[in-house]
Amino acid sequence: MFETTAVYAAALAVVGGVLAARVSVTRAKTKVSLGPGNDPTLLVRIRQFGNFAENVPLALVLMLLAEAQGLGAGWLHAAGALLLAARLVHPFGLDAARVATPARIAGATGTRIAMVIPVVAILAHAFGF
Repeated sequence: MFETTAVYAAALAVVGGVLAARVSVTRAKTKVSLGPGNDPTLLVRIRQFGNFAENVPLALVLMLLAEAQGLGAGWLHAAGALLLAARLVHPFGLDAARVATPARIAGATGTRIAMVIPVVAILAHAFGF
């Protein structure tokens, strides 16, 4: 049960762990216990992990629900691979000095599209399509 989504949950857990570790290492180097202090690198790393934590759980829940309703493995792999790729690219696009970078845009867009796939499947199932 949930074999396809589980693969992406595990891979994304590794990505999230790396992002969290980068925050911890930077905190240790800067000796900042809470918040970013005055360190721009720490601020960016906090937001890299924070953005991941804000988006990935919902995407995985949507994938789980769609898989439970019978969405095919091909669609789940499309959503999961896109989500994983987007979440790998997005952190490199966060820059305290620039609002929009190609990697940030690609990561955010890929994440949203990855969420749309299971959302459409869930709504189609709910309305009998």
